[in-house]
Amino acid sequence: MMSLSCIIMAIIPTYAEKGIIATVLVTFCRVIQGMASMGEAIGAELYLTEATSPPIQYPAVASVSVFIALGMMAAVGFASLITSNGINWRYAFFIGAIVAVIGIAARTTLRETPEFADAKRRIKLVLEKTSQNPAIIESSIIWKEKANKKTAISLFLIQCSWPACFYFAYFYCGSILTNTFGYSSTQVIKHNFILSIVQLISVLWLMYLSYHIHPLKIVKTKLVIFSLLTLICPYLLNNIGNTHNLLIFQSIFIILISCSVPAVPIFFKHFPVFKRFTYTSVSYALSRAFIYVVTSFGFVYITKCFGHWGVLIILLPINIGFAFGLHHFEKLEKEV
Repeated sequence: MMSLSCIIMAIIPTYAEKGIIATVLVTFCRVIQGMASMGEAIGAELYLTEATSPPIQYPAVASVSVFIALGMMAAVGFASLITSNGINWRYAFFIGAIVAVIGIAARTTLRETPEFADAKRRIKLVLEKTSQNPAIIESSIIWKEKANKKTAISLFLIQCSWPACFYFAYFYCGSILTNTFGYSSTQVIKHNFILSIVQLISVLWLMYLSYHIHPLKIVKTKLVIFSLLTLICPYLLNNIGNTHNLLIFQSIFIILISCSVPAVPIFFKHFPVFKRFTYTSVSYALSRAFIYVVTSFGFVYITKCFGHWGVLIILLPINIGFAFGLHHFEKLEKEV
């Protein structure tokens, strides 16, 4: 789906040529790309979670976030080149189509993870012992095993943090660059490109640390520091006098953001093997959909009424929800 949508985006006629049809096609392709990328990211994290064991498991799964950050940096960098030099934006989608084809080739050669295969063997063993027809596999206890509701809610609350903070760091602060410092869209993109480099470096650092320090300790430490930063965030924004200071603030913010990395495999392993992809991908999708609506409208209207102090109305509940979810998974880890 990703490669096909990229090809369509690259060859689609312009609005001047086809009018509203071009707009509909572009929107449809973007929806497909969003759905495809969601499944690929979660699928890759699950595969690495089940194919590896701690401590190498933690940096292995975190590498997915590294490549996501790398892809984002490349996208922002390409956007900067386009806006600065007038390069045809369609080239980006041709490149995306090539990458997607390579991804298809890689996926077709992947084997099932040992954990997933072992679950299959467990079901076959049950059927063999009871001389049952394999067609009744769907009635198996293992197959029907459901996730704990509190665990599912906890994962959802944890996954809500990143998109909200991402919006704040790139879009809300980007609007400050435009409205306060008179930046053009080209200048904002260049500014965000530097920020994306900082983000990539921070994820690489988390990946390295996760091999030596337990991921839950890393995530908990970041949460405490980030919560303190959130409290003084409005004051800092009200007193930032130039774009360099704003970039420093954004960089610190993006480094300290409360997110699931590098504890993703710890969260995933508390879901039933056969339901992991369903629960984790749906939670991922719902958290993004919910937060994108909240941030897109919430930041605009709340900050109009309360200024930068309105940021706390959104970020504080996000931090509280994240803390609740993290505490739940810490309890589960102690019970194991």
